[in-house]
Amino acid sequence: MFDNFDAQILARIQFAFTVSFHIIFPAFSIGLASFLAVLEGLYLWKKDKVYLELFDFWKTIFAVAFGMGVVSGIVMSYQFGTNWSVFSDKAGPVIGPLMGYEVLTAFFLEAGFLGVMLFGRNRVGPGLHFFATLMVAFGTLISATWILSVNSWMQTPDGFAINDVGQFVPVDWWKIVFNPSFPYRLTHMVIAAYLTTAFVVGAVGAWHLLRHTAPRRAGTMFSMAMWMAAIVAPIQIMAGDAHGLNTLEHQPVKVMAMEGHFDSHPDGAPLILFGIPNTEEKRVDYAIQIPKLSSLILKHDLNAPLAGLDTIPDDKEPPVAIVFWSFRIMVAIGFAMLGVGVFSLYCRWRGTLHENRWLHRAALMMGPSGFVAVLAGWITTEVGRQPYTIYGHLLTADSISPIAAPAVAASLIAFIVVYFIVFGAGTFYILRLMARLPRDPMPDLDDGPIRTSGITPAAQTGHHGGQHGH
Repeated sequence: MFDNFDAQILARIQFAFTVSFHIIFPAFSIGLASFLAVLEGLYLWKKDKVYLELFDFWKTIFAVAFGMGVVSGIVMSYQFGTNWSVFSDKAGPVIGPLMGYEVLTAFFLEAGFLGVMLFGRNRVGPGLHFFATLMVAFGTLISATWILSVNSWMQTPDGFAINDVGQFVPVDWWKIVFNPSFPYRLTHMVIAAYLTTAFVVGAVGAWHLLRHTAPRRAGTMFSMAMWMAAIVAPIQIMAGDAHGLNTLEHQPVKVMAMEGHFDSHPDGAPLILFGIPNTEEKRVDYAIQIPKLSSLILKHDLNAPLAGLDTIPDDKEPPVAIVFWSFRIMVAIGFAMLGVGVFSLYCRWRGTLHENRWLHRAALMMGPSGFVAVLAGWITTEVGRQPYTIYGHLLTADSISPIAAPAVAASLIAFIVVYFIVFGAGTFYILRLMARLPRDPMPDLDDGPIRTSGITPAAQTGHHGGQHGH
């Protein structure tokens, strides 16, 4: 199967495969942890049991997703030693401490309070239990902070020097942690996690509204999810625009690939909506484009010049077609999310949020959209960084371990088989849990016998009858 691939390509495929499986679980658990905190806070504030019932429903799903995220993340770290040992040796003085801080802060915080959140409701007071839920949510955000700091440093390295043996050594930890792209990447990723969770919750709510399983519980979670979509989707689009401008400043080649600009445009670059990148002929075939709009978006000037890939050596170009299409998939899903959010506001204004079946069908179809957008965004980020692992300083070809291609191929095949079995089963179990939202309880009856056929108990009707039998 992999006879035509060398060790570098196989190692990149393996890391891409494992990180693709891994990222979907933290993207879900980050948002879901905060959603659980909101549910418990609303229960403590309003004393409405529907929030507690939803909390208990989603905490089980969170536990499974969190566990799969931890397991898939541990596997990734071993690849730094097996497939990317040269990278680990050269970047370890910078990357190693940051990864260690993630374990010492976020993981310990999550692990310390997760048990209390999952099993401690009847063993600790409501205030302490709510505090444990907040700490789990806070821990997921801290974890994202450290991981995004590591990745952002690889994209926009700062605060380092290179010693005599070619290692990256820290000079200024503040510049390393808060590197130029870090605030934009962290904001973009956390909002993406919230949107991912919102559309999963919205899809589950829509599913049960369509089936009339539990109207009150389903309606509550659906309403909360649609508020998140309507409010956060436009914020994400603005955050993405700011992130794009930062990328243009620090990684212009990536933006050239994203935009499909093979040629420079000295008097305003067009925005290519769709087309087929032709890397051999250095053009985009069948391009559908809007003149000068790319310059307006990126430079806020219709006539601003934009450099193209014709200014970059061929061996320093990223794979244009992959970056071009993954970026458009991410953007298209973002605007689809915005459309669902706006549609939900219209239905809410009309008072049909819980009855409009077209909205429910749209929300159900958009359930997995957040995961697709996150994967597309990460593909854009990571493939667009090529041919570097540390942008501008360390080539991917110089980062690989001295390992034979058959050895990488064997482990890749093993990963594919095991991952699809283990995480496929876990995902199937999560879907089964989502489909089992308990029905709304029946209204309580007054004390007394239950009315049955042909019998009208006096205590239920208010009529006490005569004194027969006394």
